[in-house]
Amino acid sequence: MTPTVAAAVLIAAVTHASWNAIAHGIKDQLLAFTLVGGGGAVCGAALLPFVAAPAAGAWPYLVFSAVLHVVYQALLMRSFSLGDFGQMYPIARGTAPLAVTALAAVFAGEFAGGWQLAGVAVASAGLVGLAVWGIRGSGARPQWAAIGAAVATGLAIAAYTVVDGLGVRASGSPLGYIGWLMILEGVVIPAWALTARRGRFLAEIRPFAARGLLGGLLSVFAYGLVLWAQTKAALAPIAALRESSILVGAAIGALFMKERFGTPRIVAAALMVAGIGLMLHSG
Repeated sequence: MTPTVAAAVLIAAVTHASWNAIAHGIKDQLLAFTLVGGGGAVCGAALLPFVAAPAAGAWPYLVFSAVLHVVYQALLMRSFSLGDFGQMYPIARGTAPLAVTALAAVFAGEFAGGWQLAGVAVASAGLVGLAVWGIRGSGARPQWAAIGAAVATGLAIAAYTVVDGLGVRASGSPLGYIGWLMILEGVVIPAWALTARRGRFLAEIRPFAARGLLGGLLSVFAYGLVLWAQTKAALAPIAALRESSILVGAAIGALFMKERFGTPRIVAAALMVAGIGLMLHSG
């Protein structure tokens, strides 16, 4: 992984944590993800006239990925509705990197080298440790339903990461791939919300429209950077580096949601930096 690719993924991490915080801040999660998905679909449609269409071999990946993204969004909505942002977000994101490492070896033939594997392991230790500490330090009984939804979210993230890594490489057009992916995945939850809310939909969604659509724009930018990076480097270290968004999410929680940052998150940040260093050494 080159420094340029690493920088792109780190920018994606900051952007990703930002749109997740926007979505979490809208208490009605169905409306939040309707706006994020709808905003992403609009951005994807606006992009298509200016980019090449994905190659035929990429379309099975696109369709499968869209299904996985919808499952991921439904699970993320569930975990956000059941638990705190500062706890659910680290669990969901911290579950993914090691799962991606295993899936990439099986389906993409990418076997991690020593430095790369060490970097993924160290970074993942920081992320998972942060999530576990959040459960222990909360003083309340663990929210098992919320934790289960967050872990399932992480597994869905790992699945679509590998599918998209293979798909974007087969597409010949990373921008065309992201445009169509945003359209395919972005229309499902808005259609669900329109059906569920019917005559109440416009009145309920109007107060949150600007924030939600901004979240959609940020989601397209963040994942577009990740897809580009997946054409330049192996999937596992990108997945681990992308999950530095957990630390950005912790900072957002401390600055804007009055959550305590604390020593565990400082330790997690140090481990994340060490893991990044090892991954860059492998490149």
